[in-house]
Amino acid sequence: MAGYRPTHSRVIGYIVWLFGFTGAHRFYFGRPISGTIYFFTLGLLFIGWIVDLFLIPRMEREADIRYTPGPIDYNVAWLLLAFLGFFGIHRLYLGKLWTGLLYLCTFGLFGVGYIYDMWTLNDQITLINGQPQASPGPPAV
Repeated sequence: MAGYRPTHSRVIGYIVWLFGFTGAHRFYFGRPISGTIYFFTLGLLFIGWIVDLFLIPRMEREADIRYTPGPIDYNVAWLLLAFLGFFGIHRLYLGKLWTGLLYLCTFGLFGVGYIYDMWTLNDQITLINGQPQASPGPPAV
């Protein structure tokens, strides 16, 4: 398939699956509702978490179809959110300077902004990646 660029990594999916009883892998693959359910039920009492071990390849394929590749790498943004999200580093990576600094000063808007970004990060990246890129060089006449 010429020009195919995956947006989500199966390896990162399995890494965040290790914390999957919190719903992390479901948020990563763009399933925020089931991610929230997993968060509050410990991965549906760990049973859903084990089942998801076998569902990750399908979730990866669906995420690659649903989201737009581009200059912002989903994997980098999700790793930054997962490990430095309360400090807004992922927002700085997305080019959102002011909200990144606000997260830095307010510990991710007291955690609420961090949860919001777990729900919407894939869509935020898709919006940025879907914008036309400025072409380098002189403007066409």
